[in-house]
Amino acid sequence: MIDRDATAQLKALRTGEISARELMAATLDRIEAVNPAVNAIVALQDRETLLRAAEKAPDGPLQGLPIAVKDLADTKGITTTYGSPIFKEHVPAGDSAMVARLRAAGAVIIGKTNTPEWGLGSHSYNPVYGVTRNPYDTSKSAGGSSGGAGAALATRMVALADGSDMMGSLRNPAGWNNVYGFRPSYGLVAEPAPGDMFLSQLSTNGPMARTIEDLELLLSVQAAHDPHHPHSIGPYRTSEGDQMKIGWLRDWGGAYPMESGILELCESALGLLETLGHTVIEVDPPMPSDALWDAWITLRSFVAAEKFRTLYDAPATRSFLKPEAIWEIERGLQMTAQRVHAASTIRSDWFRKTASMDVDVLALPSAQMFPFPAYWDWPTEVAGTAMDTYHRWMEVVIPASLTGLPALSVPAGFGDNGLPMGLQLIGHRGQDAAILALGRAYDAAQGWTALGPDPTSTASSRSPG
Repeated sequence: MIDRDATAQLKALRTGEISARELMAATLDRIEAVNPAVNAIVALQDRETLLRAAEKAPDGPLQGLPIAVKDLADTKGITTTYGSPIFKEHVPAGDSAMVARLRAAGAVIIGKTNTPEWGLGSHSYNPVYGVTRNPYDTSKSAGGSSGGAGAALATRMVALADGSDMMGSLRNPAGWNNVYGFRPSYGLVAEPAPGDMFLSQLSTNGPMARTIEDLELLLSVQAAHDPHHPHSIGPYRTSEGDQMKIGWLRDWGGAYPMESGILELCESALGLLETLGHTVIEVDPPMPSDALWDAWITLRSFVAAEKFRTLYDAPATRSFLKPEAIWEIERGLQMTAQRVHAASTIRSDWFRKTASMDVDVLALPSAQMFPFPAYWDWPTEVAGTAMDTYHRWMEVVIPASLTGLPALSVPAGFGDNGLPMGLQLIGHRGQDAAILALGRAYDAAQGWTALGPDPTSTASSRSPG
């Protein structure tokens, strides 16, 4: 049963083919067998408590479905660390708005999915829980920052998973775990928070799943309209698909170094879309990549400095921050108003450019390299090109992130190394339903997600440390 997708599991629950208690028991058995090898699910709750909770799940579209929540979202009564040793014993008194929606829809929160410290970096490791490994090769990274979510989906430990995306954190782990990940338009999944609501629009929550039908199911719950969030544009409503014109950006005119085999996989995936009636054309880079990168790292550091400043200012907590967090904070604290304004002007120029482009969709690979060794902190080079920051190797995701565009990562197949890769399909702001309709057609035609990881390689006693 738990090898089926979420839609099939929920149908089985509603018809009485299986009880919520039986589904929970099967889920926990799978976690016990598989999780030690990949370390995707953390803070797992007591078995008997979860079995009782499954029996009492409230009515709703997710009634009785076990879900583990990314460890950046607050969960009432369940340890929430944000991947930081500062919060290793932190148990929130309440749920985040998104988690509250999941519970109200009938989901049973079983624990958390692993993430890097504060979600910084596309490799899910931290000093609290260790590293999450790729189910297709447990010596490799599962990506991040929603790496725990991606690995949990790939191994069928859960049927749905939430994630968040600032710099590809729903797209990189989806590509590396052979599943779907969707970064919604900014405001579709609204998460109320104090402070600035205009400059800080780089990150959003979103869904991950093994099918587009499941992805839209979870998004429909996440995207409920929130009257307390002025940018809220929910709810999400599906639409029928139209023929689309897709602009293939390849490697941005050579600006983004790519490991061998990635572009070929993505072009094969685009070829499948062509057989479905869509038009694919190769397009030149619409803007210089260096301008986008400079705007990105300026605005990202500016936002990070304000978010983590209190922890940085206190010597007792600063010592627990990882070097990448300190790098972001110290850069952000040095920003002048003029520099932030210049970055936002570049962002605005890019937004205007994408709005006026003569294509419906932009296509890029979901990552610039295949999963790297799990013991690395981050790659120092890609295809022979040195990386000058801890996140430069994921530069390919910032065109969507910089202006809050909807971006769907679809499975593109496997390289000669046996590792998965994804393709980003990026739409115009607010055209989420159109992008997911394109994904729905692709999902019906592709066969990659049926190729799960070898259970003999993940159901092992190997330590994930």
